[in-house]
Amino acid sequence: MVKNGQREITELPYRAGVGAPPGVEVVDFPGLVARAAGHGVDPYELQRPGFHKLIAVRSGTLRCSLDFTDCELGPGSWLWARPGQLHRYDSDLSAAQGRVVLFLPGFLDSTTAENAGVDRGVWQPPSVLADAERHTLWQTLDLLEGAYVQWAVRPSDMQVELLRHLLAALVLQLAAVPGMYQDPIGGDAFARFQAAVEQGFADTHRVADYAAQLGYSVRTLTRASQAAVGCGAKRFIDERVLLEAKRLLIHTDLTAASIGQRVGFPGATVFTKFFRQHTKQTPTEFRAQGTFPTRS
Repeated sequence: MVKNGQREITELPYRAGVGAPPGVEVVDFPGLVARAAGHGVDPYELQRPGFHKLIAVRSGTLRCSLDFTDCELGPGSWLWARPGQLHRYDSDLSAAQGRVVLFLPGFLDSTTAENAGVDRGVWQPPSVLADAERHTLWQTLDLLEGAYVQWAVRPSDMQVELLRHLLAALVLQLAAVPGMYQDPIGGDAFARFQAAVEQGFADTHRVADYAAQLGYSVRTLTRASQAAVGCGAKRFIDERVLLEAKRLLIHTDLTAASIGQRVGFPGATVFTKFFRQHTKQTPTEFRAQGTFPTRS
């Protein structure tokens, strides 16, 4: 049961649409609503997708929530929701025109994924793109959509590779737009540290453990984290733990003690002390005041 205005999280695995190529789909907003209905999913419910969603708005306005950030997407705006992030559409999809590209982790080749920062951090779009950038991105998206439609007519391995290459071009262009994605200044050390924290934050909160796992010194990880995101390695770990705790407090009915265990604390007292230290609230107080916005 969901209490205190909380909303359940819909864990959303990738299920290919009828006639879709393996690993990637391109749909307009009405098509997204129809796709969701076909899978028995409410498109406006809070979701934790197991796949990437690239949302591009061509006209109108679309409001979304991504984790604990409200986003208003106007003409020319893009939003990238990555696997595991909590995402919800907060306004009617019929009020805007655009496209959504869905693709699985691993669909792109590893070099493209690394260069585009596909699996690193949270992407934040600028509010307005320059005209040239907007035009180039939409041209590439149109080519990707054309190849997607063509696959339905004449499916083949070659067509899948064309889709892969066009998607690669799109995400690389997105990564190149100033402000859309910044390659971590901390370089390979931070990239590996970030990936390790994502996998292990529920098991250990100690920088020394990640340093030993990755073959770096604690000092190296601290410097890399400071250079990349402006905070030390310990704070980076704590912020990831805190984000997951907030997600579970707001969007599940698990007890604070159970949530503490899920994010790596041996008991409720230790978890409450950590949470209060970082938010000035107890988990119970945070949950009591946190409700998810309704759609309008």
